[in-house]
Amino acid sequence: MDQLIIQGGRPISGIVNISGAKNAALPILAATLLTGNTIRLGNVPHLQDIYTMVNVLNHMGGNVTLDEHANIEINTNHISSHHAPYELVRTMRASILVLGPLLSRFGKAEVSLPGGCAIGSRPVDQHLKGLQAMGADIHIENGYIKATANRLTGATIALDLITVTGTENLMMAAVLAKGETIIKNAACEPEIEDLANFLNTLGAHIEGAGTSTITIQGVTSLNSGHYCVLPDRIETGTYLAAAAITRGSITVKKTCPHLIESVLLKFEEAGALIDTGNDWISLDMRGNRPRAVDISTAPYPAFPTDMQAQMMAVNTVAEGTSLITETIFENRFMHVQELQRMGANITLKGNTAVCVGTHALHGAPVMATDLRASASLVLAGLAASNATIINRIYHIDRGYECIEEKLTQLGASIRRIT
Repeated sequence: MDQLIIQGGRPISGIVNISGAKNAALPILAATLLTGNTIRLGNVPHLQDIYTMVNVLNHMGGNVTLDEHANIEINTNHISSHHAPYELVRTMRASILVLGPLLSRFGKAEVSLPGGCAIGSRPVDQHLKGLQAMGADIHIENGYIKATANRLTGATIALDLITVTGTENLMMAAVLAKGETIIKNAACEPEIEDLANFLNTLGAHIEGAGTSTITIQGVTSLNSGHYCVLPDRIETGTYLAAAAITRGSITVKKTCPHLIESVLLKFEEAGALIDTGNDWISLDMRGNRPRAVDISTAPYPAFPTDMQAQMMAVNTVAEGTSLITETIFENRFMHVQELQRMGANITLKGNTAVCVGTHALHGAPVMATDLRASASLVLAGLAASNATIINRIYHIDRGYECIEEKLTQLGASIRRIT
């Protein structure tokens, strides 16, 4: 099993390009099931989760080709199976996203209950409730969601809680449904708006994506098309955090500053000098130690849960004491124990972590427990006084494209070993 070895203590500085957003590319890949026409996607990151979704589509009879330039061509005209098996989807939560498109286009779907990072309970009841409101017959048997419908019918669906994948699944299902569907209390994440923009380029009629109320007018079919996936806002924030924790200076390119305004405000509060353009962000610590900042995670546009672990890592070496409150997932502090092994002064009190900044972390063997936790350990390793060995890095390969190569270009001493 691969490991990352990091020799810390070097400021991160330079320029890095941001890859396409995993959390936008995955639902868009699932949405290609809604049309039998050829779809071409650009700016798709080369990540394990992307390969998993491609394998799911190929298993069903899709024809998917990838090239080295982050482009994918997909044709699902010859889908012969409506089954997403556990063996393929057990590592990835986003596998549930094929449920809505399969049911909408083919009238049947059999999808394994999803896996993914063990960061907390993420039930799919809102997905199923919404599909049932649109006329689907659904039951769960032997760990599989089995759903059938002659043709889904538009409905008004009020989600009991904000769910990103639930909003995406229902929006995709509604595209080919008969009549109008209104999703209330919808998630507002940029990746949902990106999915809607993609579907609209194929002929869908979706309004309100990015707000709490989304309206979809069903159509009978979708066309072919080409679409470019939006940049990854979490990768953007992670590289900015790498410069912040090492007192460095960085410019990230091919990104969207407006997607992470809540994160940029926290970096400014920590003492960073921030500048932005249309597709770039620069962060300069001017050699200074960051100041401790309080954060509380919440749905977009508030501070994202996917940046909580990275900001905690910055706070471990910051001046002062910070409170980090996690409101989205109940088990998303698994990185705390590993950071403590490196000398971090963190105390857990329910869903809040109290972090007292220390002048320096020290390297240690640590273990990644989930995707964003692994990123926090990389950041801590960059700031540590000696070598850090990170185990179980398959987690980081699910969400960061070529992370060791990018960090090496920025001056880090990091290498992968088997």
